[in-house]
Amino acid sequence: MVSLIEEIDKMTSQNVLVSDATKSGINMAIAVAVSNSALFTTSGQKPQVGPSGFITISRKKLLQKLEIGSATRLNAWVDSMKASSPTHIKSTPSLSQDQSSWILHHPSALEMFEQITKASKGKQIVMFLDYDGTLSPIVEDPDRAFMSDAMRAAVRKLARYFPTAIVSGRCRDKVYSFVRLAELYYAGSHGMDIKGPSKGSKYENGAHQAVLFQPASEFVPMINEVYKALLEKTKSTPGAKVEHNKFCVSVHFRCVDEKKWSELALQVRSVLKVYPKLRLTQGRKVLEIRPTIKWDKGKALEFLLESLGFANCTDVFPVYIGDDRTDEDAFKVLRERGQGFGILVSKIPKDTNASYSLQEPSEASYGLFATPGEMEKIITTKVVRGAKTVQRNGCITCQLRNVPSVA
Repeated sequence: MVSLIEEIDKMTSQNVLVSDATKSGINMAIAVAVSNSALFTTSGQKPQVGPSGFITISRKKLLQKLEIGSATRLNAWVDSMKASSPTHIKSTPSLSQDQSSWILHHPSALEMFEQITKASKGKQIVMFLDYDGTLSPIVEDPDRAFMSDAMRAAVRKLARYFPTAIVSGRCRDKVYSFVRLAELYYAGSHGMDIKGPSKGSKYENGAHQAVLFQPASEFVPMINEVYKALLEKTKSTPGAKVEHNKFCVSVHFRCVDEKKWSELALQVRSVLKVYPKLRLTQGRKVLEIRPTIKWDKGKALEFLLESLGFANCTDVFPVYIGDDRTDEDAFKVLRERGQGFGILVSKIPKDTNASYSLQEPSEASYGLFATPGEMEKIITTKVVRGAKTVQRNGCITCQLRNVPSVA
């Protein structure tokens, strides 16, 4: 596999917008990982398994109907909570075939790496990365979603060559405490809290050096009230965890018994019904309470591109990698702009505006973020015992001459 950094070395003589950062000792391919995102279902219905063997979702219709009020809408909340769990997707004989069909439309970013590097030639790459499920695995306790040292090192290397932003639903300060890289841009609270690098960045342009944008500041007192109310309301539901993300509130139900989901939905509804300026969205095993302003991760992506001076630039190549439904807003922006692409990881087929796919966060360190030396170790330890690897021209070849045949 030829790495993206190697491609950059080749492209520096072709009027490419690339930093003059030192390249010695760095021979890596960019990588990202993404994992499953949650699913919505229409109001009053249970998740439907289509002919392709996976759940079909009408997100727009559900969002139109998810108002605070009737028992029917409460049921819609619960149904969408159930649909967000991959365990509710039943395996069918045709699932493998249908997944192959889905992969044709959303091929693996690893397998299409050469095509991706060709598409980025002559353009300035800008990286946007979700955190949970992308740079860190999804864990039961959101306070323990730690980023590995290897992944941190990979993102640090990535930021040497490209402007890099972390875009998360988490509180910006919380994400920074996990990542601990001062040279990155951070967009917390689903993009409602954006701040530029606290450490000098070669990508900042004049007036944009002190990037700070908080479009939902007026909602902070209301969010504080809702957070306290939800803490009180949900304390009777074992496993429920309420997280304050400054400009939004998250109610995690990953550790809540499914039999208690209706009770939890009712508790959230009872709080939100007196706050018409707040809306409910849903991610992977989490209910998100946000201001009704028209702002999301897609808007954050556009704002950051503008801050970097790339708003009307035709030779910019944004890459967004995320695993959650909320990342679809960013995928959609890239598709509509006709620039760059989105990468989604999911072990199951689902509707997405992403162009490429990956299976799980581990594919980041195993593939796109890996150096050739790391790839060699991965192949010998993860692929098959007895395999021998040969490295030529930045590519790793796996030889199976001494591998016993397996019946």
